[in-house]
Amino acid sequence: MSPTLIAVVLVAVLFLGMLAMNEAGRRIGLARIARDPSGLSSGGGAAEAAVFGLLGLLIAFTFSGAAERFQARKQLITQEANAIGTAYLRLDLVAAGAQPEMRDLLRRYLEVRIKTYSDVSDVEATAARLAEGGALQSTIWTKALAAAAAPGANADATKLLVPALNDMFDITTTRVMATRDHPPTVIYLLLAGLCLVGALLIGYDLSGHAPRPWLHPIAFSAVLTLCVYVVIDLEFPRLGLIRVSDSDRILVELRQSMR
Repeated sequence: MSPTLIAVVLVAVLFLGMLAMNEAGRRIGLARIARDPSGLSSGGGAAEAAVFGLLGLLIAFTFSGAAERFQARKQLITQEANAIGTAYLRLDLVAAGAQPEMRDLLRRYLEVRIKTYSDVSDVEATAARLAEGGALQSTIWTKALAAAAAPGANADATKLLVPALNDMFDITTTRVMATRDHPPTVIYLLLAGLCLVGALLIGYDLSGHAPRPWLHPIAFSAVLTLCVYVVIDLEFPRLGLIRVSDSDRILVELRQSMR
């Protein structure tokens, strides 16, 4: 099952669960009215305000955090493109005899980096490409040190190239950690729980209406589940409908410029 379909199934279950809780709240309210016709309107306002206030606050924080992480991941792609481009340009400073091989290594490295995040749903392939990129990093570093130690090598060139390579290598770890940076699972469970409790309270409040109200419960459930889906989609921007894949274009364009 694709990650997008899994997310859709989860929010669909949440939506149906909210409708079920709404019906449960309505039945509880009807039972209360049967026992005491005036009891439905007494008390409970402070509890409802607390629940819906906490629900709104949690949605705001989770959505804001997901949006910030989404933008940060896009910026990391640009930073990696800049780091690789800078390292490639500074190869002009090493000995002419070492340049062709190192340029070829950097081109291969960039191609691997582009492929690494092309389909992260294939975990084994992604891990293999990360390992391949790590192996190329070791080779590039060894070749760079060999070029720096070669007779007649420019010491200033080495001082410029080595930091550029360090930046190029370090950004790979930063990007890996960015893909793993998500809120704790308990936050999502709390969000789903508050949605269900909110639906229960909505059903309870509407139980005093003789004709069964459909618009408010369905609209409430649909809006909240849509918000939850968007948050999940932003948190996993290479698996759902909202993606950072367009930002990968800068890496493709950089590879095309490497001749």
